[in-house]
Amino acid sequence: MSSSLNRDGVDPVAGALLPLASIERGGLHEVEAVVEGEAESLILHCDAHGGVRAWLNVCPHAGRRLDWAPGRFLRSKDGLLVCAVHGASFELQHGACVAGPCRGESLRAVAVEVSGGEVFLASP
Repeated sequence: MSSSLNRDGVDPVAGALLPLASIERGGLHEVEAVVEGEAESLILHCDAHGGVRAWLNVCPHAGRRLDWAPGRFLRSKDGLLVCAVHGASFELQHGACVAGPCRGESLRAVAVEVSGGEVFLASP
């Protein structure tokens, strides 16, 4: 394996973030990517139909990462994404905060697309 491959075995220089099969249906996955010229942590969510959404891994309440450990996310019994720092809860259709200190705000969406079984940042 080349040293340029990320932990998912994908060459980020080639543009793919990870293989779609790396995200279980209904699951969340963290990847690193360059967004608008900045290195960012992204949260990817694969819905029950195989659609993928992505957001910056940043809570709008205090600007902290949402994961409690790198790539490890809390989920409520209702399936909401829960910020590990202050408990804000986000639905996974649009990334809207539905409970907690940033209620009414949303995670910052990042456009992604699936092609050839790989997840890519969408072309601007």
